[in-house]
Amino acid sequence: MTQQVPPTALTTTEPAEPELTGVRNFRDVGGLPTVDGRRVRHGRLFRSGHLAHATASDAAFLSTLGLHTIYDFRNAADQRLEGPDVELPGVRNVNLPLTDPAHGAEFWTMVRDGDLDELRAALSEGQAAGRLSDTYREIIRDRTAEHSRVLHEMAADSVPALMHCAAGKDRAGLSIAVTLLAVGVERDAIEADYLESNATHRRYKVRRGDNSPGAMSPEVMELLSPLFEARAEYLAAAFETIEQTWGDTETYLTEGLELAPETRERLREHLLD
Repeated sequence: MTQQVPPTALTTTEPAEPELTGVRNFRDVGGLPTVDGRRVRHGRLFRSGHLAHATASDAAFLSTLGLHTIYDFRNAADQRLEGPDVELPGVRNVNLPLTDPAHGAEFWTMVRDGDLDELRAALSEGQAAGRLSDTYREIIRDRTAEHSRVLHEMAADSVPALMHCAAGKDRAGLSIAVTLLAVGVERDAIEADYLESNATHRRYKVRRGDNSPGAMSPEVMELLSPLFEARAEYLAAAFETIEQTWGDTETYLTEGLELAPETRERLREHLLD
């Protein structure tokens, strides 16, 4: 079952969301509270699904945000499937894959084209959710260089920034969570923002090679649902990996991501009210 978003992180001054046609899961991360009583500034950090299918009106809206950098966490296989991002005048596009092109290629082909028996064998009895949790752990543990680069660039001048992957749920969601940790956002608020990706109008549309009723049956969709949901257990797996690998969040930030105190302070200056 899709988990509901707690209301704790919402603010009454949050800007109205645009109605984007070709970009899913877009939102401004502004308004989230920090542990020391500040809030993420609106208009500084955005997240979304991929921009490859952005319409002209979508691109026109995105151009009004004053973006400095768009971080695309998709790998080459994702880009071949969906296409490159739309290019916005004066905006820097940085492709920084957080998963290898071969990572799970055979698995995702099965998700798209496998029959019911194949899906049952690969996804039932918690296997699908376990795969997502493992991916979150791997990204936290193995992609510190990529996350460090993003945070150092934003601390320098690469804001306002937009982070996205394919659905804007996993790789982008985790990168946003790491950024929010670095500026001291409350854990509950980080989770609330992460779970926003479950809203009906945000969710990635499941695509299968065969879109017949049988290929999209209730049982098939139930088997696939853990792959296309944001679940608190996935984010918890990432936080647990921080604790298991570095001992605590502070050590992760200072040693794992190599963030000096002055770098974190500049990041806070750029992103917080």
